Amino acid sequence: MAGLQVYCLAILARQIFSIGGDTVWVSIGSLVHRAMQMGLHRDPKHLPPMPVLQAELRRRLWATILDLVVQSSLDASMPPRISLDENDTEPPANVNDDDMDESTAKLLPQPRDTFTSTSAQLALLQSLPIRLRIVESLNNLRSELSYPTALSLTSQLCSALQDHDNLFNTAPFQRSHLDYLTRRFIIPMHYRFSHAASTNPLFQSSVKLSLDAALALIGPSQSDGDGDGDDNPFGRLLVIGGGLYREGLRCATTAITLALLSHLETQRGDGSLHRAPQYRRFLMQVVRDLVGLAERRIRHGETNVKSHFFLSIVLAQVEAVEQGREVEVEVARAARDSLEFCEGLLAARAEGMGANDLPSHAESLADDDAIFGQGGDLQFGSDFDCGIFSANGYLD
Repeated sequence: MAGLQVYCLAILARQIFSIGGDTVWVSIGSLVHRAMQMGLHRDPKHLPPMPVLQAELRRRLWATILDLVVQSSLDASMPPRISLDENDTEPPANVNDDDMDESTAKLLPQPRDTFTSTSAQLALLQSLPIRLRIVESLNNLRSELSYPTALSLTSQLCSALQDHDNLFNTAPFQRSHLDYLTRRFIIPMHYRFSHAASTNPLFQSSVKLSLDAALALIGPSQSDGDGDGDDNPFGRLLVIGGGLYREGLRCATTAITLALLSHLETQRGDGSLHRAPQYRRFLMQVVRDLVGLAERRIRHGETNVKSHFFLSIVLAQVEAVEQGREVEVEVARAARDSLEFCEGLLAARAEGMGANDLPSHAESLADDDAIFGQGGDLQFGSDFDCGIFSANGYLD
């Protein structure tokens, strides 16, 4: 049991610190096999008698492993390799950690609407069947996820979150973490439909659903200042975390950027570009916040600069269209500035400078206004493919 607990902690550490994160799905397969060989997939009531504490630890550990399975399957775009029909372990009791010890003979669980140490895990377990269906549908080689099914699964997932909306009012970290681990499944599920919305208006709901989920994912990173302090621990996790945290931010970037570019093209097509800028300006500010988040991640150890690069050139395209300037030139200038800035950050980090001593983006923008990059492939018009942000795209 202790070995499995350490295994789970090691997987979380590998993801947060980006150490072999691309092989986590493989490692979790081994974890599941070991857990099942130890009988964790069977509820303790079907096993030889054991202490109450041991039975609850087995239930909690199995619930942890199930969530690691479904999260890693989403990130790796691979089948979950587990079925709910293959286990009958019951959910843990809704009790606090200090309500049981080795001498406990009988548990007295709290009502489900009472917050305890187990509430977040129980909430994740409630939505697990829905999230498992999502990853199974996304990775099914024989049939594609239908639009009605995607809408139904999204509704079920949001309803599961709403059931616990008031329970976590006094636990902001757990609430943000639960939101993140659940809502991030919505964006990949709707990506194909969101991308087709420009030619098929029937899929516009997918753009909105993905955008709403993305805004919820990045919300904690923008609250309480810069999100790096102890007063916003989940915001700090989004700044320093790799693995599923980096992957969730990539998905959020996909949804927000696609929504902005789609709205820009719609307004440019119907002539409302300068008459109704409020929603576009809101999305542009969100993208600027994402650029800031990408900058903070680089300051705190991220070495992949592509998120900062692509967000910068998307923002430059929108501003160029608004101002009637040449898109290719503005995009090329933003690309140059982003790369020079990121190179400076990485070089300063290599020299041992601390995160707070590194230059800001505004301070490092080049003063050179020379025209360059006139032709080629820098135009990002209505056919701009947000597939660059996909799991197999350039942001990996």
